[in-house]
Amino acid sequence: MARTSSDIALKARTADEASARPKPRLDLFKFVPFRLNRLAAEVSSALSVEYQERHGLDIPAWRVIATLGFRNDACSAQYISQCTRTHKSTISRAVTALLRDGLIERVENEADRREFRLQLTRKGRALYEELFPQLLRREDEILACLSAQERKQLSALLGKIEQSLDLIQTSEEADAKQAY
Repeated sequence: MARTSSDIALKARTADEASARPKPRLDLFKFVPFRLNRLAAEVSSALSVEYQERHGLDIPAWRVIATLGFRNDACSAQYISQCTRTHKSTISRAVTALLRDGLIERVENEADRREFRLQLTRKGRALYEELFPQLLRREDEILACLSAQERKQLSALLGKIEQSLDLIQTSEEADAKQAY
């Protein structure tokens, strides 16, 4: 089939129109990973007021205390780093400060005497017991914009995403695996 000048002109015009249209762009405000990250940062910041202003703890230090607080036994700094998705050097600095402040202590790992595990001291446990009800109250304030049914739906949806990423979803599961 022979091409006519009108076919060529139509093709050129179509190409010009296509190049004149704006190219699709990634709208970060609709991109779920961005939205989740931004929400996590804002919620973490809102919660940090409870322990930062009153107790001088930064976010990494609270993550160490919170992780040790929910566990039944001591764990490694590596476990805390994996569990909280916080870089190991950041957790290491937090551990050093918390050891200095007497909020956590090292205990020898009976299975491997070269390794030390971490646990809350009495002082650290008292701080955890004081803080977690305040943080739960603050969480309720943050989620107050959702109905009880919406909260259940949000929890279920987050659980599905966590499961799809093969993330541990309960403290019991984390304890049973002795790793994150």
